[in-house]
Amino acid sequence: MATNPKKAAQRQGFKTGEYIVYPAHGVGQITAIEEQNVAGHSLELLVIVFEQDKMTLRVPVAKIASVGMRKLGDPAAVKKALETVRGRPRVKRTMWSRRAQEYEAKINSGDLNAISEVVRDLFRSDSQPEQSYSERQLYEAALDRMAREIAAVNKCSETEAVKQIEQNLAKSPSRLKAAAAAEAEAEAEDDEDKEEAA
Repeated sequence: MATNPKKAAQRQGFKTGEYIVYPAHGVGQITAIEEQNVAGHSLELLVIVFEQDKMTLRVPVAKIASVGMRKLGDPAAVKKALETVRGRPRVKRTMWSRRAQEYEAKINSGDLNAISEVVRDLFRSDSQPEQSYSERQLYEAALDRMAREIAAVNKCSETEAVKQIEQNLAKSPSRLKAAAAAEAEAEAEDDEDKEEAA
């Protein structure tokens, strides 16, 4: 099996050096376009590196569309995703196993907006009840995928992207209400303590 790195830098609108979203793995960078001979057939492959996962993937150019690989979202898509996380969480009244499958499908769809819905629905603030282990795992997977894409689009660090997402999560109307109620409760307790002390 011979591998020849190709000098040509573009295939089906994708070029070397560009960041892309591969649905099953998230954000990766195209580092090269290679040609390999497999069983007597010449095959053109995009070499995609996923830095965080320390993984390299070779995708046949002919399979780009069928695997759902896409370009990074634009700033408008990031803005829409951040607006989505500010929305009211929508939790279906179905069994957890079914909801977990739906969340996983959204995460693996590679669709930034679908991923932001998972982040919104599974986020728990400090004043809310604890999450189960599997909820936490799905939340962190969705947050990670969303942060990687936002970081790549906005050319910032993943830490900054996570901070941006969490700030938007805190702006959700239902969370603001919950925070205000918790604050009012704390103030009422402080007042009672002062009365008892007097």
